[in-house]
Amino acid sequence: MRKIIESTFITLDGSMGEPQVWGQPYWDDQHGAYNANLLSGADALLLGRETYDGFKDAWTQRAGDPVADRINALPKYVASRTLTGELEWNAQLLQGDVAQAIADLKAQPGENILKYGTGELDRTLLEHKLVDEYHFWTYPVLTGGDGYRLGDGFDVTHLKLIDHTVFDSGIIVGVYAPK
Repeated sequence: MRKIIESTFITLDGSMGEPQVWGQPYWDDQHGAYNANLLSGADALLLGRETYDGFKDAWTQRAGDPVADRINALPKYVASRTLTGELEWNAQLLQGDVAQAIADLKAQPGENILKYGTGELDRTLLEHKLVDEYHFWTYPVLTGGDGYRLGDGFDVTHLKLIDHTVFDSGIIVGVYAPK
């Protein structure tokens, strides 16, 4: 069975909005290698609508580097209540019951399914216990903004730490699994 692995960037104060603004100074070789390793173990991406829109705009402009080429080439499954019809960027819309559609994807043979971003889709994933690993990239920055915060609107959820990586830049990636 395939695993769903969520990879999410957060600040020390829990902010998740606009990582392209506060995260970029920390994107170095260690960051790239860790992300490339996550991507090498995946054969598909799972995205919510907002992440899909943002990633499509950003990654299609970055052809020519191995990470961008991998992200652009992977099939993408998109959960959305507002998108309809055919999607661009090697993507398909999940139809019907999203939780069941994702459970069906997990049951197919293949490698991991990597999910970027955290938002509304995560309520469904948590409720149906569909995420197998969380990679929370904690950046050594405080934003003080009122943007979306990790866990906004979620019920108490206990996780267990199964691994961690500390980068020279100060990023700490905590790898957690459901308890």
